[in-house]
Amino acid sequence: ALVSALNLLCLHICTLSRLHPECEYIFQLEKEERQCLQYIAELGNRSTEGCWPFWDAVACWPQAVTGETVQRGCPAVFSLFRNNTGSVSRNCTSRGWSKPFPPYHVACNVDDDIPETEESYFANVKLIYTIGYSISLGVLAVAVFILLLFRRLRCARNFIHIQLFLTFILKSVSVFIKDSTLFSSDDTNHCTLSTFACKASVVFCHYCVMANFFWLLVEALYLNSLLLSSFYHSRRCLWGFGLLGWGVPVFFIVLWIGSRVYFEDTECWDFNEDSPYWWIIKGPIVVSIAVNFMLFVNIIRILIQKLNPRLIQFNNSSQYRRLAKSTLLLIPLFGTHYMFFNFLPDYFNVNLRLCIELCMGSFQGLLVAVLYCFLNQEVQKEVHMQWLRWQERSYGVVSPAAKGSQMDTPF
Repeated sequence: ALVSALNLLCLHICTLSRLHPECEYIFQLEKEERQCLQYIAELGNRSTEGCWPFWDAVACWPQAVTGETVQRGCPAVFSLFRNNTGSVSRNCTSRGWSKPFPPYHVACNVDDDIPETEESYFANVKLIYTIGYSISLGVLAVAVFILLLFRRLRCARNFIHIQLFLTFILKSVSVFIKDSTLFSSDDTNHCTLSTFACKASVVFCHYCVMANFFWLLVEALYLNSLLLSSFYHSRRCLWGFGLLGWGVPVFFIVLWIGSRVYFEDTECWDFNEDSPYWWIIKGPIVVSIAVNFMLFVNIIRILIQKLNPRLIQFNNSSQYRRLAKSTLLLIPLFGTHYMFFNFLPDYFNVNLRLCIELCMGSFQGLLVAVLYCFLNQEVQKEVHMQWLRWQERSYGVVSPAAKGSQMDTPF
C-alpha cells in the first residue's frame, strides 16, 4: 500500500513536467530492491539457522540469528512527506521475522492519511485546470471565429491577437493530449514510462507553451510600438512577428529533441531535474519573460508621460486613455508573475507552483479572449451591426443604427 501511494504521488507530481524530483526516490527504491534480491540470490540455498534476508517493499532486512534485533533507518523515500531521521527495528524469532516496530508511519513520522490527502489535493488540481482549459478552449475558439468572420476586423492588430489565441488553444489541447497519454491508466508507472506517444506529447506540450510565451512577447512588442507611434503595418513586419512567435520555438525545440535523443534519451523526456539540456527550452522562455517585464515597465513609463494633463492634446486624450486602460489590463497577463518563479529551483514550493501554473494559468486564455475580443468596442459594434442586419433580413425592419456609422479604432 505504501509503494502504491508513493507511485500515486509521483504520478500526480509528473503533471508538471519540470516539478517531479520525487520520482528519483522511486528509482532509488527500485535500485535498493534489486540490490536486496541480488544479495538474497547470492546466498543461494545455504542452510543456516535464524532468519533469511527479505525485501518488505520498503527496506532490505539482512540475514540474522535467532534472538537478534536488526535496525534500519527510514528510507529516503519518506522525505516526500516529512523530514525525518527515524529508524525501524525487527526481531529475529524462532518463527521468523517479527513485525516492524515502531511501524514505518510512526517511526518515520508519516501520517496514515497523508497519501489520501495528497491524492485528493492533486485530483482537485487536475479537476480545476481541466475545467479552466476547457472553458478557455471554447471561449478562444469563439473569439477566433468572430475575428475571422467579419471583414472589417481583419487588420494587423487582430492578426496578432488571433495568433495569440491559437497558442492558447494549442496549449489547452496539448495538456489534454498529455493527460490522456500519461494518465490513461492508474496502473501506469509514470516515473519509467518511455514510449513514442509519450515523448511526442511532451514535445508538443513544450512547443505550445514556448510558442505561447513568444506570442505574448509579440503582443508586448506591438503595444510598445503603438505607444511610440512607430509601428508600420506592413507584411514584412507581420512575417517577422510570425517568425518570432512560431519559428523561434521550432528552432529551440528541434535543438532540445536532438540533445535528448543523443545525450539523454531517458524515460518520457519529462525528467529535467539537473539536466543542462533543459535550459535549451527554459532559457529562451526566461529571456522572453524578462523582456516582457522590461517592456511592461517601459509602457508604464510612456503612459505616465503621455497621460500628463499638461501634455495631452484634446483630440487624442480619449485615445490615449483608452489605450492606457487596455494596456494596464493586458500587460499583467503577459507572464510577469513568472518573473518570481523562474529564478527559483524547479522543486521550490511545488504546491504553490501547481496552483499558479496549472489552476490560475488554465484560465489565462479565457481572460485574454475576453479582454482582447469580447470587451473590444470595435468587435462589439461589428457584432451588433451584424445582428441588426439579420433582423432587417428576417423582419424587414431597418434600425437607424443599421445604416452604419464609422467605427472608431481604439488603438
